[in-house]
Parts: sequence; C-alpha cells; structure tokens
Amino acid sequence: MKSSRVQRGVFLLYVLFFLAVSCGLARGGQYKNFRVAVYIPAGVVERMKDPQWLQSTWETISLQLKVDKVYIETYRSQHIVDEQLLEQVKKFFLDRGVQVAGGIAHTSADARQFETFSYADPKEREYVKKISELTARHFDEIILDDFFFHMSKSDADIAAKGSRSWTQYRLETMGDVSRRLVLEPARAVNPKVKIVIKYPNWYEHFQGLGYDLDQQPKMFDGIYTGTETRDPVVTDQHLQQYESYQIFRYFENIKPGGNGGGWVDTFSVLYVDRYAEQLWDTMFAKAPEIMLFNWDLLIPPIRPGERDAWKDMHTSFDYDQMRASFHGSGAVSQPTMARVAGYSLEQVDQFLGKLGRPIGIKSYKPYQSSGEDFLHNYFGMIGIPVDLYPAFPTDAKVVLLTESAKYDRDIVNKIKQHLRAGKNVVITSGLLHALQGKGIEDIVELEYTDHKVLVRGYSGGFGAGNGSELGNNANSAVVFPEIRFLTNDAWPLIRGLASGNGFPILLMNRYSKGILFVWTIPENFNDLYEMPPPVVSAIKDYVLGDFPVRLDGPSKVSLFAYDNGTFIVESFLDKEAEITVSTTGGFTMLKNLVTGEVINGQPAPARSLQQGLLGTQRLSFRLNVKPHSYRVFMEAK
Repeated sequence: MKSSRVQRGVFLLYVLFFLAVSCGLARGGQYKNFRVAVYIPAGVVERMKDPQWLQSTWETISLQLKVDKVYIETYRSQHIVDEQLLEQVKKFFLDRGVQVAGGIAHTSADARQFETFSYADPKEREYVKKISELTARHFDEIILDDFFFHMSKSDADIAAKGSRSWTQYRLETMGDVSRRLVLEPARAVNPKVKIVIKYPNWYEHFQGLGYDLDQQPKMFDGIYTGTETRDPVVTDQHLQQYESYQIFRYFENIKPGGNGGGWVDTFSVLYVDRYAEQLWDTMFAKAPEIMLFNWDLLIPPIRPGERDAWKDMHTSFDYDQMRASFHGSGAVSQPTMARVAGYSLEQVDQFLGKLGRPIGIKSYKPYQSSGEDFLHNYFGMIGIPVDLYPAFPTDAKVVLLTESAKYDRDIVNKIKQHLRAGKNVVITSGLLHALQGKGIEDIVELEYTDHKVLVRGYSGGFGAGNGSELGNNANSAVVFPEIRFLTNDAWPLIRGLASGNGFPILLMNRYSKGILFVWTIPENFNDLYEMPPPVVSAIKDYVLGDFPVRLDGPSKVSLFAYDNGTFIVESFLDKEAEITVSTTGGFTMLKNLVTGEVINGQPAPARSLQQGLLGTQRLSFRLNVKPHSYRVFMEAK
C-alpha cells in the first residue's frame, strides 16, 4: 500500500516536472551578468495567431538560447496589431516565465527607406497618439524602435518649418511629439508605464533628423542603444566594429544607469563570426541587457558565410564547437541563429562579472554635434580605447578632441583651462581647421592649408636633430592635409615623408603648464589602418601617456580596458596577429580569465621619457590573437 502511494507520488512528480518544462517554468539557469531579450515586430506578432507556429518557434529559440524577455510590437508601417491577439501573445510568454514589454516602430509607409510620419499633419499626429494610448493599455513598459525620428518633407512640413533649418525644425518638432503624442497620452492611460527610447547607431547625424540626445534622455524613463555595426565595407554607413562597444559607453555617459541595453540584428553579416562579435562587444561595454532583432531571424538555419580563411583555427567563435553544443529535439534538427547567439553569450558570461568599470582616453562630443564622422571608432580600431562624454571631462589627464568639439562655442577657453591646469589636450586636424580664426591662434599659430600630401614613409623624433625612421609603406600611399607651423614654436614629433620632404603627422606645442598635440588625420579615415604599426605606436606614446594598459601591433585589433586591471584584446583581422601588451603598476604576470594560462612579462624596451611626455616605465607581454577572436586578462603579481 505504502509502496503504491510512493509510486503514484513519484509519477505525479514526473508529470508536474514535464508540465513545468513544457510551459517553460523550469527553464532556470539564466545568464549571470545580463538579460536576453528578443524583439517581435508587428508582422511576426500577426503570425503568432497560429498557436502551432508560435509554439514551434518558441521551442526552436528557447532550446538554443535563454530568453528572459520579449518586446511585442503593437504598430509598424500603417499596421496596428489586434488587441485581443496582443493579449494572447502576452499570455503565452508570461505562462512560460518570460517578461513582456511593448514596442512601437514609428514608420509611416515604406519602411525600406524608413519613411516617418509627417508630424505637421493633424491626422497623423492623432494617429501617433492613438498608437501610444493603445500600447500603454497593454504594457507597463514600452520601447520605441529606432524610427522615432523625422525625415518627412511633406508640404505640411515645409510650411511648418518656415525659416528654420531642417535640423532646428525637427529637434523642436520631435521634442513636442515626445511630450504630447507619446509620453503624456501613454501616462494618462497607464500612470505606471515606463517608456524607453531606443537610439540607432548613426549618432553623428541624430540632430539633423530630430533625435535630441540632450533633452530626450531627461524626458524618457530610459534609453536603449543600437549596437549593430554589421559589415563595415558593404553597408552604406561603413561603421567600424569598435562602435558596438563605444556607442553604448557614450550613451551610458549621457544617462548613467539609464541605458537599458544594446540592440543587435543579423543583417549584412558576411560571415557568422561578425554577428557574434557584435554581441561580444556590446557585452564588453557592460550592457545589462542584449536585445536580439528579431524573433523571425533567429529561426533560419545557420549559414557560416565567408570564413574559410580561419575555419580550422578554433577561433573564439568556434563554429564546430558551436554545432557540437547544439542538442536538437523533434523538429529542431539544425542549429539556427538562436544557437549562434546562445553560444556566443554563454562564452562571455563566464568572465564578464570579473571585469571592472570600462575606462579609456576621455573624449568630448557636445550635444547636437558632428564632424569627422565616427572617427572615435577608428581610433578604437587602432588600439586606442576611447571613453566618449557629452561634457568636457575636466578631470582627465589627457583629453582627445575631434572636429565635433567645434559645436561648443567655448571650446578654445576650455582647452586653455585644461592646459593651464598642467594637463594635455590632443586635437585632430579637423578640429584645428574648424577653429582657425576662432581663437585657436591664441594657443598656437598653425595653418590648415588646402594642400594635400601623398605620404609613403614616416619618421619620428623629439626636438632639434635628425629623425629616426618609423616605417615605409611603398605600396600604399596615404593622403594627408598639410599643416604649416612656425619653427621653434610648434615641434613635429612624427612626420610623413613625401619625395624627400617632411610634413607633420603629430605636432606639439607647450602652453602654460600643459601641452597641446595636433594629430593630422588622413583624408580617408580607413587609411589609419595603412600606417605602419611603429607609426601608430609612436602616436600612442603621446596620446596614451601613462594609461594603465596599452596595445601595440597591427591595426584592426582593439583594446577594452577596465578600472580593476582587467582588459580584453580583440582582433577583427582575418589572420593571426602578433601583439605586445604593456602595463604599469608593477604587475609581473597576466592571467587569462578564460583558460587560466599565466604569462610572464618582461621590461618594456627603454624609451626616452622626454620631460615626462611618454609616461612611465612599463612591463610588456607578447601575445598572439587568432582571427576574429578575443583574449581576456587580469594583472597578477
């Protein structure tokens, strides 16, 4: 009798466990350092009318990826999802222990060219308000997909614009739309609703289409970051891979603690590793959540793409290991992009908790500014970690300024104050050009000319005397603007050589207690990658100074540094890279946080520390990094 009750009890436990698994209640084991969310566009929500399709796609995704949250879109491109269906889909996920939130994509009609509403049209304004109210009725959290900008030039917009510039008209219009058509109507319907604005990856041009990084983050409950960079060559934006990290850090500095996560899609990926890299770099920036766009795109089987050059090298995204980690079930017989995401995120989750707060050379990009577009990301791709701020970082020993700093009308005075405080400032040739005739001559009399120079060789040196050769690139000449300087007033530290003549690549000028450096940037920013590694290393001598860790080696290898002595080296090259990492602080060993391997250091080659310009003595470590791979280290004694 007792044995029979025990058997029935055991059977009942098996039944309950089976039900829990089938309903998703026993998922458990979510990622330790971040949440994973999946975005479901309105068209895909419509497909979820079919309960079998919804269940089968959930099984496909959840078998390969731990999903914490879904964003269910209510509107896109003139289509509002039926409210009853919204509730059905919500219930499906809530029953499986998945958090739900709403989403809105403010596209008007032709989403291929991102046509937005004409916010000068009363009917369209009322329609947008209706969408906000509907969504707030069903969700306590709403995210605005990155179409919440203004590109319409309808007759109504032309009339409403008047004599204002398009930028000013759109900034003012979208401020009004944010308040009166989104925030106020949604909160009137649901006072506890949290509304998040997701910003896309083209931050240099935001103000021209009404995105306001100054005022909107103060208005909305949170912001979200588009960290998708895709392929840097075939896409029309040509975004460099480092931006997947850097843009999140910039937005985090705009709204500290209010930047909800990074958003990555699967578009324009020529090899599957490129998708993994975007996920990794978002996580290296310490994003608390990763948004995967979108549900439908996580379902198709994987195509490895153009990765033959490194397919047998067991890189960080080990394709064979990823496939081996897949355990199919039923109809899910092949790994999909959901497994690529799951595998990549499981890797970094092992060590993210050991990393400190991200650090870099501080740079200043004022609100509503542009100039030398996305140049900070090119710096990241030559191994200079950048920490971008919307306010001038007065606490930094070195401040790096690009042309976008010209939008601060007081920038020359801020440069002077920094130099008077005994600190250094690095400005690019683009900023020098923009500030000519606007006060920069009060610091140093340089002239950005209209002459261009074709450079093949480079030399370096400090003070009077002969320079030493830094490298020659006979097969790839680089075009630079010519900067004229006054002998013995400004000093060229690095020179480009052309037909027996030298032209400054890096100039220095002492002002008060500090030093102003002027960095001449190639006409094509990609040519930064064509400069020989010794030239880039010489630039780092002055730009990085005593930064606690530095990387020397080929371009397209990035450094991510943290305030607790941990750092990551990641290569975006198609071949193995030999690099040198050097550190300060007396650490004699590096420990690999993934493998446990310990590497001993050697004193770095002695440098002539000319009057403190080149920082402190370092310990160096020689490393190899496989193609499209990263290595993670902490300093150890």
